[in-house]
Amino acid sequence: MDLKKVLITVLLIALVIPAFILWKSPGPEPAAPPLAKPRKLINPYLQSFLSSYEIQLRQSLSQTGTPGAAAAIVYDSSIVFQKGFGVKANGSSDSVDVNTVFRIGSVSKGFASFLTGILVEEGVLSWNDCVVNYYPEFALQSEDHTQNLNLIHVLSHTTGLPYHTYTNLIEEGLPLSNILNMLPQVELIGDPGEIYSYQNVVYSTIGEVIHCATDLSYETLMAERVFKPLGMHHASLSYDRIVGENDVAMPHQRLRKGWQPVPISENYYNASPAGGINASIGDMAKWMLALLGNREDVISKNTLHTLCQPVIKTRLKNWRFRKLPGYESAYYGLGWRVLHYDTDTLIYHGGYVNGYRSEIAFSPRDRIGICILMNAPTAFANQSIPQFLTHYNQYRGRINHWREGAGLISMVQ
Repeated sequence: MDLKKVLITVLLIALVIPAFILWKSPGPEPAAPPLAKPRKLINPYLQSFLSSYEIQLRQSLSQTGTPGAAAAIVYDSSIVFQKGFGVKANGSSDSVDVNTVFRIGSVSKGFASFLTGILVEEGVLSWNDCVVNYYPEFALQSEDHTQNLNLIHVLSHTTGLPYHTYTNLIEEGLPLSNILNMLPQVELIGDPGEIYSYQNVVYSTIGEVIHCATDLSYETLMAERVFKPLGMHHASLSYDRIVGENDVAMPHQRLRKGWQPVPISENYYNASPAGGINASIGDMAKWMLALLGNREDVISKNTLHTLCQPVIKTRLKNWRFRKLPGYESAYYGLGWRVLHYDTDTLIYHGGYVNGYRSEIAFSPRDRIGICILMNAPTAFANQSIPQFLTHYNQYRGRINHWREGAGLISMVQ
């Protein structure tokens, strides 16, 4: 074989062998198809209830002449309904939406106990701690009474002070510290824990206790430990914040020409734990999800259970709740009213301040909650929650039966 043939043969072998190796190589494995996301089933009975309830809600708001309102409903771990209705101020065309800010009045009391519960979980406070342990300036007419008044008494309105002691001074704008200094002048009506007597002034001492225990203001801690982690971006605790909002509902009073907008007042920002929170319905929906136990990174279910336990028996002012089937009794827990029915327990609170009304209720058993914010104290305010519950009870069995059968949390967005 001459040299030329040898070179050609070697060259062919050099080209063929690598090509053969590449041809026989299996190559990279094909990428696995992405896992399909679990399909979120929509509870058809829940969806029917929400559609039907919205029609009823619109009719009631129209019939009662409510200028503006916002409503949110949560179910299981989802916000299933949130909408604005009407206008921010009568005489304008500016519509209420889910980010419109309202004042929530005494519904603020539930936030105060919620924040206190977080600090109890962390060992900063204890429910049976006495107020004077943290706030030594606090005093009542009796020394024994002063030394024995604890956080449960404050948050359950069982302090022994007369009904609404010095609420009038809050509304006159006096600083809370000045009002608290006047409490030793008030004759007591019972021992701590003995009598239910609704309060705003002494309830707000929880803010002083929190400030003394943490060296941070009540407003700062509420923002850092509740509003921020829950994503309540429009919530606040000051007059300056609400008057500086672009998207805010104006309060209304009934005058000769009907419901007319009036200025936002500074009332109750001097007693923030009792009635000083501003929030949108979007904010309140996120808080309700936490109240149903979906945010254990913020507050535990055990603590929520504690807040909702009956502490003292009360009378129920709104007769519409007594008319609901199976009503048995009413109590106050820690920042919440606890209403017992034969098949369920309803956790509830209402609020009024400066022409705003707010209503909130939830059922831990059914894991459903509703909040309605209004910019006028129309007849709808007292009707709103009982009306919702009456309508819900028509669908309740089917909604819960479907959920149990599906084995999945239902969601409607």
